Amino acid sequence: MASFAYSAINAQGAELDGVISAGDAIAAREQLRLRGLLAESIRELDGEREEAGRLSASFGGRVKAKSLQVFSRQFATMIDAGLSVVSALVILEEQTNEAALAAVVSELRQDVEGGLLLSEAMARHPKVFSRLYVAMVEAGEAAGILDIAMIYPTLVLVFATLVLIGMLMFLVPVFVKIFAQLNGQLPTLTQYVVGASNVLRGYWFIVIPMLVAGPFVFRWWKSTTAGRQVWDRFKLRVPMRIGDTVRKVTMARFSRTLSTLVGAGVDIIKALEITGQTSGNWVVESALGEVRERVQRGVPIAQPLIENPVFPPMVGEMVKIGEETGELEKMLAKIADFYEDEVDAAVGSLTSIIEPVMMIAVGVMVGVIIISMYLPMFKMLQLVK
Repeated sequence: MASFAYSAINAQGAELDGVISAGDAIAAREQLRLRGLLAESIRELDGEREEAGRLSASFGGRVKAKSLQVFSRQFATMIDAGLSVVSALVILEEQTNEAALAAVVSELRQDVEGGLLLSEAMARHPKVFSRLYVAMVEAGEAAGILDIAMIYPTLVLVFATLVLIGMLMFLVPVFVKIFAQLNGQLPTLTQYVVGASNVLRGYWFIVIPMLVAGPFVFRWWKSTTAGRQVWDRFKLRVPMRIGDTVRKVTMARFSRTLSTLVGAGVDIIKALEITGQTSGNWVVESALGEVRERVQRGVPIAQPLIENPVFPPMVGEMVKIGEETGELEKMLAKIADFYEDEVDAAVGSLTSIIEPVMMIAVGVMVGVIIISMYLPMFKMLQLVK
């Protein structure tokens, strides 16, 4: 595989520069096309970029463990704050004082801008990012796919809530004035809607701050021990395939992390402990704690996995085969590959299910208010006739 420097234009018209690995220039151009990039120029590097990547961590000194720790913490903070990966890397590149790390971050940014996943870009710097580090990022990316898929329904829900508030505060009062002239008994549905409008208009200084503060309170609650336990259990049971997708994400994380740790020669008890802590779900973490305790007593890993309903039957059976053949690392890697592919497919299916459901929910929400406003008028017309 050769490396090619390229200059390309994305769908938004922005010009991007980067490096891509391919068999030849034609294959490189095709890879860029599949990523949604139109290549303007492609130039083979003759190994200079690979050498630069290998030397970037040693030129002027190796990347210090402390610097990498600070980089990871700052990177995590910015991603958690909502910044994109590229934006976070740009900031880190500018503020990193250590020359060797700054060079690596610069190459990470270029590779990610060129279409590589962050884990793929980090894997090109094995002297800086260990196999475990890359595996953790790769597992996190699996979960990130689900987060991205949930952005659309969240935006629709926020928009629908704003529309509902607007109708209750401004539209319903207009009809209330008309209803007052009818001097008749309002239909039950209309009474409920008018009552909700009166509460919102009379106590907006309480209701609206509560709605705004709600997400922050919910986030805090999730961070507590009790809240995390309840929420993680709930996530695995959410209908419309959401719970099933969450389970697949956790299985991808579990198997990828454990595979990497086993391959690195980490003691299996310690590997199970680390895997549980990085699983991203309290239910799975608790289940792996039970697995670790039984393995300490001499039980094969596969047995508690098979007996625990948290883990799909396939996971336990494939781990059993891996233990019997002495290829546990490879078998776990195959499980991770399978579930990562399953997550990709599930997210696409999930989006196709959620979109119409959300549209129906918005339609029902708006329709109830409209119908409740017109019911008294229909009743009045019937009396006139």
